[in-house]
Amino acid sequence: MIKIVKKNKSHVDNYCFNPQNRPGLPSALTVNLAVVGDSHVGFGNSQSMFNNLLQNVVNSGNKRYVIFGGDDVHAGGVSTAEATRRYQQFASIINNVLGTNIPYRSSIGNWEDSTTDLFRRYINPYLTGYVGIPGTQGLVRHLWLDNANRRWSQDSLNLLQSLDPNYYYIIDFHWPLRVPGITNEIHDDHLMTQGETDMFFNAIPANVRNRILAIFAHHAHKLFSNSVPINPNFSNTPLYVTGCSGDYACKSVDRGYYDLNLTIQNNIATLQTTPVRVQ
Repeated sequence: MIKIVKKNKSHVDNYCFNPQNRPGLPSALTVNLAVVGDSHVGFGNSQSMFNNLLQNVVNSGNKRYVIFGGDDVHAGGVSTAEATRRYQQFASIINNVLGTNIPYRSSIGNWEDSTTDLFRRYINPYLTGYVGIPGTQGLVRHLWLDNANRRWSQDSLNLLQSLDPNYYYIIDFHWPLRVPGITNEIHDDHLMTQGETDMFFNAIPANVRNRILAIFAHHAHKLFSNSVPINPNFSNTPLYVTGCSGDYACKSVDRGYYDLNLTIQNNIATLQTTPVRVQ
């Protein structure tokens, strides 16, 4: 089932796809997936580094789905022809490593914000949306949002406001939220403003707050997870910032990804998240 939920003035559609829930969902199952950020393909040795890291992703566990968090391509400040070549490099790696067996979706990052048409052509035609994560029969949704220019798109806020409490969510976007404890490890200019952070939390309906399994962000090129509650209304929601997966402003200690095991037992979903460093 495919449902286009809105068409905005720039003719960019939101994308919402959720498989029909089928009877006979096993009483217990585990789905393995990964979250990868900031590959910056096109800069320096990023193409080779990202290719090696993605090989590590698919060779570990039994990946059913991969989430990318933007700045997949180092596309700002170059000609259209050069940006196109870099997008093609990223797409080639994805096709060679993930093939047709492992689906993926990506949020858009700040280094792609000036080349939105190319991002939509080569990576994700929809800047906001959700999909039912494979293997969960639609119970768990990956929701991706657009804050590439450090502000939420209106489509992103609308999508948050429409969340259904009958499902679980893994939420992904590029710029990290400004939450307690994060400024001790991530510089202020790599975070959303407090006002934009509050807009995110306030947009999520009260009856969905306990259905958010995790929030993933990127941009800071640093592996981070919260040690204190991120918001009084989201006391049990973990927030993760991925490290980098390429060569741009990427320290070796922070090059890696998150490996996720999503477990569903008696229609209750839980998430185990492990940072994996790849040198």
